[in-house]
Amino acid sequence: MTEYGIKWACEYCTYENWPSAIKCTMCRAPRPNGTIITEDPIRGSSSDLNQDWDTTSIEGGSSPLICPDSSARPRIKSSYNSESAGKWSCHMCTYLNWPRAIRCTQCLSQRRTRSPTESPQSSGCISRPVQASQDPCEEYNDRNRLNTKALHWTCTACTYENCPKSPKCVVCDYPKPNNLEAIEFAEPEEASSLINEQDRARWRSSSSGGNSHRRSPPIPKHESAMKMDFQRIELAPGAVGSKEELEVDFKRLKQIKNRMKRSDWLFLNACIGVVEGDLAAVEAYKSSGSDIARQLVSDEVRLLNRPSAFDVGYTLVHLAIRFQRQDMLAILLTEVSQQAAKCIPAMVCPELTEQIRREIAASLHQRKGDFACYFLTDLVTFTLPADVEDLPPSVQEKLFDEVLDRDVQKELEEESPIINWSLELGSRLDSRLYALWNRTAGDCLLDSVLQATWGIYDKDSVLRKALHDSLHDCSHWFYTRWKEWESWYSQSFGLHFSLREEQWQEDWAFILSLASQPGASLEQTHIFVLAHILRRPIIVYGVKYYKSFRGETLGYTRFQGVYLPLLWEQSFCWKSPIALGYTRGHFSALVAMENVGYDNRGAGANLNTDDDVNITFLPLVDSERKLLHIHFLSAHEIGNEDQQEKLLREWLDCCVTEGGVLVAQQRSSRRRNHPLVTQMVEKWLDRYRQIRPCTSLSDGEEDEEEDDE
Repeated sequence: MTEYGIKWACEYCTYENWPSAIKCTMCRAPRPNGTIITEDPIRGSSSDLNQDWDTTSIEGGSSPLICPDSSARPRIKSSYNSESAGKWSCHMCTYLNWPRAIRCTQCLSQRRTRSPTESPQSSGCISRPVQASQDPCEEYNDRNRLNTKALHWTCTACTYENCPKSPKCVVCDYPKPNNLEAIEFAEPEEASSLINEQDRARWRSSSSGGNSHRRSPPIPKHESAMKMDFQRIELAPGAVGSKEELEVDFKRLKQIKNRMKRSDWLFLNACIGVVEGDLAAVEAYKSSGSDIARQLVSDEVRLLNRPSAFDVGYTLVHLAIRFQRQDMLAILLTEVSQQAAKCIPAMVCPELTEQIRREIAASLHQRKGDFACYFLTDLVTFTLPADVEDLPPSVQEKLFDEVLDRDVQKELEEESPIINWSLELGSRLDSRLYALWNRTAGDCLLDSVLQATWGIYDKDSVLRKALHDSLHDCSHWFYTRWKEWESWYSQSFGLHFSLREEQWQEDWAFILSLASQPGASLEQTHIFVLAHILRRPIIVYGVKYYKSFRGETLGYTRFQGVYLPLLWEQSFCWKSPIALGYTRGHFSALVAMENVGYDNRGAGANLNTDDDVNITFLPLVDSERKLLHIHFLSAHEIGNEDQQEKLLREWLDCCVTEGGVLVAQQRSSRRRNHPLVTQMVEKWLDRYRQIRPCTSLSDGEEDEEEDDE
C-alpha cells in the first residue's frame, strides 16, 4: 500500500484529499458515500499514534487495516484544539472561521445567527479536526480587523472607509456625515455596533446585486492624476462656520477641481514652487508652453488656501519678487519679455497651424525595401513675404522685432561673420538670411526644421517620431555611416585611439535613446537622418566653439557644415536645401525674403526666368572662403576639397557668383507652395496691415498742419 492509499479521490475534480476531509479541498464538493473513513489521530491521545487505524467496511465487506502515512509530519495536539472544534462554516464559501469571528475571513460575508433552540450542526457550525498548518493567529487578525473597522467611518458617496480623524473622504473629498462625528467619542462597543449596522446595510445592498466579493471604490481619473502629480497642493478649505456652510464650501471646491485641466494644475504647482524655491516646478510649467504672465483668479486662490502667500491677480513674477527668488525672477522676466514681443505666423493662426500639422503627418511615408526610412512627399520652403517691404518703416521694425531672434541674428552676423558676410549675396542678390525666433523647449532642432519648411513648430512631435522610427528601422545603415565618420573624425584631429565594438554599441544606443525622448537635445547624427526624411540637403551655419557666459571657449561644436541624404538615390531627392543657424546649444531657422525682381542675378547661374520662382543663394563656403564640411562621408567619398566640391555639385544646384563665391540655389515658389502655409502667412501679415492706416492718418494730419502753416 502506497502512502497515498489512505486518501480519497473527488468524483468531480479527481483531487486526492486526506481521509479526514469531509469536502474536497480543491472544488469544495462533498465527500461521496462509500469512501474509506479513518480515525483522525488528533482526536485520540498521543499514545494512540502508534496504534493501527480501523477502517469501515466497503459494501459490507471487510478491508485490511491501513497504516497511517509515515511521510506526514507528526501531529501534535495543540492548546487551541478545544476552541477549534467550535469553528463555524461560512454559508457563502464554506470557509471555517474561528468562533469569535463575526464575519467570514475569506469572503467577508456576515455570520448567520442561530436561535437558542437550534443545534450547532443545524446552524452551519461543523465540528471537524483542524490541520496543524492552520494559523492560530487568525483569530487575533479578525479581532484586530473588527476593532480597526469600528474606528473608521464610511463615505456615503463612494463607500470608502476613512480614518476617524478625517473631516472628509480622502478619495472624493465628500464631507464627513454629521451622524458619524459622534463615533469618535463613543465607547468601543457602541462604535462597533454602529459601524456593524452600517456595514450590514452596505453589504446587504452589495449582496443583492449578485456580487459577494468586496471591491475597492473606483477613483475618478482627474482625481488620481491630481494626487499623482500635484500632491504638494493643499486643497482643504480654511473656512470656519456652520456645518451647512462647510458642506457648501466642500461642494464648491469639488466643482472647481472638476473644471481644472492639467495646465491649471501645472500653474498652481509653479506658484507653490516659487514660494518654496522649487525651480523644477517652474520649469515644468514653462516647458508646457503656457502663459508665463498668467494671473491667479479667485477660485485658484481659494484652492491654494494660503492668504499670506497668494492673492488674486498675482503672477509668477509677483510671487518671485515677494519671496525674493532672484534666480527665478531672471528666468521669468526673460520669458515674459520674449512672449510679449514675439508673434510668429504659427501663433496668429492656431486653426491653420493644426491643419498644417495634420497635413505633415499625412505626407509622411515609409520607403519599402531594405532602407525603410520615412520621407516627406511635399517640397515646401518657408520665406518671408515680399509684402513686408510695403509696410511703413515703423511697422516693419515692429514686425521684425516680433518674428526674429535679434540675439541670434547679432551673434551670427556681428560677433562672428557666419551669415550675411558677403555684400554681394546680401545686397545685390537679395539673399539675406533672417533668424526666426524659436522656442527653447528642448526641441529646437525639430522646430527649426519645420519652421524652415512649413513655418510651424513640431508641437505634436510628428517629426521626432519619424526621426525615432527611421533610426530604429534603418539602424544598420545609419550606424555604419556614423561609425566610419566618427573614426575618421577622431583620427583627423590626432586622436589615435580605437573603441571596442561594445563601446560603439553603447554610444549608438545613447543616440537612439535621444531620438525617443521629447525635449532631449539632438546631435549631428539626427540632422543627417532629418536630411533623409526631408529628402533634401540641410546647411547649418553655426558657431565653431562652445563658449561660457563669460565668453570663455569650452570646446568645438562640430555642427556647422552640409548634411546630404547620401543613403537615398540622387533622383529621389531634391536639390533645394534649407538653412539652419546654431548658437550656444540652440537651433534657429534661417529664411530669406521673397524677391520682387529677378533680372539682377549672379553670373554663372542657370536660372529659371519664371517670375513666380524665388531663388535664394546660400554660400557653401565660410567667410574665409573655405569649403564647408560635408558630414558623414564614407572613406572613398572624403578625398580632397575638389572631390567634395564635386559631390556638392551632384547633390545641390550650385553656381559661382561674379565675386567667386560657391553657392547653392534654394528655390521656392509662392504659387507652388502649400496653400495652407500661404494662407497662414497672409493672415499673419494682415495683422500688421491693420496698423498701417493709423500710421498713415497721423502722417497725413502732420502734412495738413504743415500746409496750414
